[in-house]
Amino acid sequence: MSTRFTREDWIQRKVEGWSSVPARVVTGITVFLAASGLLLWGGPFTVFGQHALLVHTVLGILLLGPLLVYLVRHLGAYREYPLTHIKVSGWLSGAVLAVCCLSGVVLTWEGAAGTRISYAWRTVHVATTFGLLLLLVAHLAPLILRQRKEALEASAGQVGAAMRGYARVALALCAGGLLVTGILTAVVRPVAFTNTFPADYETPYEGGAARPFAPSLGSTESGGAYDVRSLTGSASCGTSGCHQQIYKEWTPSAHRYASMDVGFQKIQSVMAQQNGPVSTRYCGGCHDPSSLFSGTKNLGVDSLTSLAGYQEGVSCLVCHAIRQTDVKGNASYVIAQPERYVFELRDGRAAKFLSDFLIRTWPGHHVESLSRRMFKTPEFCGACHKQFIDQEVNKVGWVQLQNQYDNWRASRWNHAGDPRHTLECRECHMPLLASDDPASGDETDFNRTAGDGRHRSHRFLGANQLMPKLLKLEGGEEHTALIEKWLRGEVAVPEIADRWREGPAVPIELDLPESATPGEPVTVRVRVINNKAGHDFPTGPLDIIQAWIEIRVTDELGREVFRSGGVDEKHFIQTGTYMFKAEPIDRYGNLIDKHNLWEMVGVRFRRTLFPGSEEVAPFTFDCSSVVSKRSPPPLEGTSAALKVPEDAAGALRVHAQLNYRKFDQYLLNFAFGEDSGLTSPVTVVSAAEGVIRIDGSGR
Repeated sequence: MSTRFTREDWIQRKVEGWSSVPARVVTGITVFLAASGLLLWGGPFTVFGQHALLVHTVLGILLLGPLLVYLVRHLGAYREYPLTHIKVSGWLSGAVLAVCCLSGVVLTWEGAAGTRISYAWRTVHVATTFGLLLLLVAHLAPLILRQRKEALEASAGQVGAAMRGYARVALALCAGGLLVTGILTAVVRPVAFTNTFPADYETPYEGGAARPFAPSLGSTESGGAYDVRSLTGSASCGTSGCHQQIYKEWTPSAHRYASMDVGFQKIQSVMAQQNGPVSTRYCGGCHDPSSLFSGTKNLGVDSLTSLAGYQEGVSCLVCHAIRQTDVKGNASYVIAQPERYVFELRDGRAAKFLSDFLIRTWPGHHVESLSRRMFKTPEFCGACHKQFIDQEVNKVGWVQLQNQYDNWRASRWNHAGDPRHTLECRECHMPLLASDDPASGDETDFNRTAGDGRHRSHRFLGANQLMPKLLKLEGGEEHTALIEKWLRGEVAVPEIADRWREGPAVPIELDLPESATPGEPVTVRVRVINNKAGHDFPTGPLDIIQAWIEIRVTDELGREVFRSGGVDEKHFIQTGTYMFKAEPIDRYGNLIDKHNLWEMVGVRFRRTLFPGSEEVAPFTFDCSSVVSKRSPPPLEGTSAALKVPEDAAGALRVHAQLNYRKFDQYLLNFAFGEDSGLTSPVTVVSAAEGVIRIDGSGR
């Protein structure tokens, strides 16, 4: 005890200390901050917890000024006191509290103005909270015990009364904070979803109500409908400032326009006219899942597509809310309804700010509910990128359609259990990009780290060069250009450069004779090699997609003497062209030429290239005839006779190329009318040139 004070002075100072309003307020709010902080650290994700976080943040900010004033006064008042363990623990408590406050300010700023909180600062904030509690116990417990004993010995008992008042006020303020949190929890609830099917919703397929989304294999975790709002709202991922890069990539992607696709819309309408609206649920699981699971694909809905589903197709939440998949295909997955943060889906700038703030400052729920290792596997993709028709749809029996997953699984790119030699879907179609996105980094991949500053592209580059531009999507021009580069094998993927060779995905080579002698047949061979695709080339709906060899032969004067695979003024491919495609048929043997796959029972023709395989296309010359300068080239391509001009000079130049387009012209004319002028752009995937010398000795 300092010799400057009498015992009465000493008691009076203790009474003043315990009676100090700033001390009581600071202590009460600090207790609430500690209690709510521990709840947020170790408790479950709840509405109460979210409001507790907001109250915690507001009170923490409001406390900074009074806390600083109180600490300065408190430390000054006891500066001359002897250096005891109580004083040391007090100084340490102040230092730890300062760091705790600093980390809280940083976290608040990151949550309000950044894109994510720093886990280092979060760790500091949590650690200093625990440290502060321990030091305060070490600081106050002996002080309270000693002064309580002294208070009992004192005749007036003022110290004891002040201590009890101190405790009551501190606990009351803590309880007040909890009460405010409870009131907010009762008053401000998350937006309520209406998870019910329309009153006239039909379930006519086998299984009835037990399979409400049939004939799609998709299902919900609850077994019932989901409010369409719970699976949409992708724009918020971009406008939050968090996933702007990823949202920009997704916006013109095939996943985004899966329902907007005008071809899909037309074919869906034809299916509905022929088989009823309910039948279109077969397509919905992959093309329009938000509408499917909200019960929109039903009688009385003209477009069979909700507005939100139409605009978003395979939305961010649709993919990220999937809990389980099966490689049977046809959307064989189970989707859950994500639990939203309390201010999500509410209108207004304040609600948007609070929603983003909560997601950033309590990201655990966001990450745990929307990110899974399963998303990185080919089996996840296989749930949709594999398709079949069965008796429930075609009324005949099971028929395999497109199947990228099994192609890959049986290919040279799959080395089970050996990631260093395996190439998976995401490594090609979602290449790594430099990123400051909160989703960057991944320590679960053998060749990545949590801080590598890269994320996987959500463009999902594929082979549809028509829709991004036709739909005038934001970024559609850039996306189309990237697709064309992708088809030509010009998109570099550095992470797999040691496994994925450079050059075209499907190169072609010419096998030419050194010379051609008039009067003797000559054969030109075009070799097509599926070098880089992890599945068949071409792949997808092969009744729509067309890939073909175009070959053109000219003499040294530039005159065209032979051509196969040309496209006429009406955008139709020349008859007899060497095509890679499929020709499905219905039960009567009629060609499926309007993508009416619900009638398909088999194929009469199919030509594709399995990964790593090659095809040789022969073209035969007959040099016995001549052609005048004005004679048209032959109409037939394969095995057609090449007529060498009588005055051909020196050599024939052969140019061959592999062409690709997404949509057959006949289908586009059917869907949109011949007068629409709509045609699918043609991309030259690869090309080769060569020369055949003309041997004049036979003339």
